[in-house]
Amino acid sequence: MSNQTKPVYLKLRDQIAAAIIDGRYQEEEMLPSVRALAAEQGANPLTVAKAYQQFQADGLVEVQRGVGMYVARGAAEKLRKREKETFLSQEWPEITARIKRLGLKPDELLAAV
Repeated sequence: MSNQTKPVYLKLRDQIAAAIIDGRYQEEEMLPSVRALAAEQGANPLTVAKAYQQFQADGLVEVQRGVGMYVARGAAEKLRKREKETFLSQEWPEITARIKRLGLKPDELLAAV
């Protein structure tokens, strides 16, 4: 599914996941409130809540009632592992097919990094 056809809550989920993996949201750190993130992203608060609910269902955030949501211990590693698996199983085959189609050589690819 391309990013253009992805539902907004999944795009938000991907952005939050990247922020956790990158360390912008540290483990055991409070995430922005639903309202704050919605305002920052120009999104509907219900959409942000749906993205957060997915993280909670996956055990990546913990809710402290009346306080907020916190990044769970081990969330960054779980997300990194899941992102790697998704990349290797879904994105990499498309990339390698395109590399072959274009006749790119490994040294050309490494020079571009």
